Amino acid sequence: MRRIFVTGIGTEIGKTLISSILVEKLEADYWKPLQAGGLEETDTHIVRSLISNNKTVFHREQFRLKVPASPHHAAGLEGIEVKLSDVKVPQTSNHLVIEGAGGIMVPLNTKELFLDLIKSLDVEVVIVSKNYLGSINHTLMSVEILRQRGINILGIIFNHAGEASSEDFILNHTGLKCLGKVEKEKSINASIVEKYTNKIKI
Repeated sequence: MRRIFVTGIGTEIGKTLISSILVEKLEADYWKPLQAGGLEETDTHIVRSLISNNKTVFHREQFRLKVPASPHHAAGLEGIEVKLSDVKVPQTSNHLVIEGAGGIMVPLNTKELFLDLIKSLDVEVVIVSKNYLGSINHTLMSVEILRQRGINILGIIFNHAGEASSEDFILNHTGLKCLGKVEKEKSINASIVEKYTNKIKI
């Protein structure tokens, strides 16, 4: 069974939407290890609302922090320490899509990063890129850092796709596969997620 870790080149990139598409395509389980803020409507709640299959199991977040901030800061405000050694992957016989928080250099605590978490797990990584001024730089840096740590990158999914010159440059420079492109949609719902399940190649 596959473990796929969805990371982005920053925050508000579209990881939750892409995670939903991958979950629906593979009928995989979903797990977000850490949720910072938005506990009334977590990313797990959002993904659940976008999934149509009956096979997916939604595993509870291991760390649920109240403040929408960097995990090391949010945890510190609550007197909690998020330790890499304490992160336990849910047991499942199904594929598992794991959604990160922010980008790969987001701190788990004062010493460890999400990069360290990714490295510690037996996962394949999907990078979500979104076009904005600076996105080429952020995408290439994410790829370079993951490669320096010997982490397997499946490829890139472009969210709000459309800037072909930027996307082509990223793919040509990195040699990575484009796993798919998601357009900027007026609204996001289960029908939109279903629309892209056949367009994402993974």
